Amino acid sequence: QVQLVESGGQSVQAGASLTLSCSASQRYYNAYTLAWIRQPPGKGQEFVAGINWSGDDTLYGDSVKGRFTISRDNAKNMAYLRMNNLKFEDTADYYCAADSRDEGDVVRREPSAYNHWGQGTRVTVSS
Repeated sequence: QVQLVESGGQSVQAGASLTLSCSASQRYYNAYTLAWIRQPPGKGQEFVAGINWSGDDTLYGDSVKGRFTISRDNAKNMAYLRMNNLKFEDTADYYCAADSRDEGDVVRREPSAYNHWGQGTRVTVSS
């Protein structure tokens, strides 16, 4: 069982930058596709960004493309989400998720594709 722990969420002003971190407990984490998925208050889940096991393939949601960057450090069992030029509409609970059912090559947008989830970290952006 992979345990994922997110950190880095906080309240910031619009235009600020923030980096979220995701720490994984399992040694085989390196073989999994990872994603950041968010849920704004009162709304459904939204795919933010995903990265394959090697880090050479990434995918972004349209609303964050060009502002957010996903990365991973397999030696440390860590993943990151660098968020620049934050907007009010980025306010959400951000979840780190892993897909252990695939071979780690494919990045999927559907939240249902990910079978391991962290508890989430809250980002609040004030305008």
